[in-house]
Amino acid sequence: MIKNVYTVKQVNAYIKNMFTQDYMLNRIYVKGEVSNCKYHTSGHIYFSLKDESGTIACVMFAGQRGGLAFRLAEGQQIIVFGSVSVYERGGSYQLYAREIRLDGEGALYEKFQALKKSLEEMGMFAPEYKRPIPAYVKSVGIVTAPTGAAIRDIMNIAGRRNPYVQLILYPAKVQGEGAADSVVRGIRVLEEKQVDVIIVGRGGGSIEDLWAFNEESVARAIFDCQIPVISAVGHETDTTIADYVADLRAPTPSAAAELAVYDVRQVRDRMREVSMKLRRMQEQTLKFYRMRLAQHQTRLLALHPRTRLQEQRQRAVECEDRLRGAMEEKMRDARHRLALYIEKMKGLSPIEKLNQGYAYVRGDSGKGIRSIRDVKRGDTLSICVTDGEILAVATGMKEENHGENR
Repeated sequence: MIKNVYTVKQVNAYIKNMFTQDYMLNRIYVKGEVSNCKYHTSGHIYFSLKDESGTIACVMFAGQRGGLAFRLAEGQQIIVFGSVSVYERGGSYQLYAREIRLDGEGALYEKFQALKKSLEEMGMFAPEYKRPIPAYVKSVGIVTAPTGAAIRDIMNIAGRRNPYVQLILYPAKVQGEGAADSVVRGIRVLEEKQVDVIIVGRGGGSIEDLWAFNEESVARAIFDCQIPVISAVGHETDTTIADYVADLRAPTPSAAAELAVYDVRQVRDRMREVSMKLRRMQEQTLKFYRMRLAQHQTRLLALHPRTRLQEQRQRAVECEDRLRGAMEEKMRDARHRLALYIEKMKGLSPIEKLNQGYAYVRGDSGKGIRSIRDVKRGDTLSICVTDGEILAVATGMKEENHGENR
């Protein structure tokens, strides 16, 4: 009977555990030639290291890409730092890379890392010490070689963006013996000239070519400079101590020129936009205050004594019209009542009675005769008719009710 039968997974896990417990395999440097290099879309890098005796599979995950300062290519001689472990699914072991550098640069790289750590601990990389780059510069100081692609790129870009900005070149030695001292002198000279911003840089190259920008003296000169400094050393994949200390890092000299020199065309466009906006605001403001002025003029006109006087005159005219109308109404009512009274009086008027054939008789005393008892025989009587008076003498009286003559 077979005892102690294990699954493939258990075996692979056991072997992986053995690798994990081995201290040397967890922190190991391996050098060799790059082959079968593949950059995966996920960001992982898969490659092999080989020498004359064999090959080992390697992988650098996307999260570890910060430990790679250049692009891997077939045939490169490199040194890989990482750990060896088992890929359980395939049952194979491979090197998991955390840092990769070109072979032959190991000593310089170690020196670079040591200086970087030391300066970082001093706080020279701290963001609070970074000076802002002026938005609108008048002069730009450049510390680089007088011949080469870097100065030509900076001049071309600056000239295209803003030909009115003054470029001041300090022709420094950027490679070889004395290069660091030359760069330091250039920074200090341009600082004394009070330029608005300084670009320190050169084209790309190997770590030996760029080493002047990894010197502590250059780092301190950049840190101590009272003028903002833009580092533009190498290409996008090249990183130096100067990049960490500078107030702003540009990936290339051309990019440094774009960061330092504002585009005058954009400024003009912006000025036109602001001018148009300001004009619109002025027009709106003037329109608003003209409307306010018209409102105040209307109110002032309404409060003017002449206007008030006109209003009072108008009110007086209206009152006069109302009074005249009321008076006329009263007169019409009075005339109507008078006409009624006249008609009523006509019915009571003696004249009207006379016109109807009646007569009015008065005695000598002028008193109206109302009864035969008011007359004596021989009295003179006045008989009033419509067109005059008739004088008569009473010769007798006749009482109508009894038919008796007197």
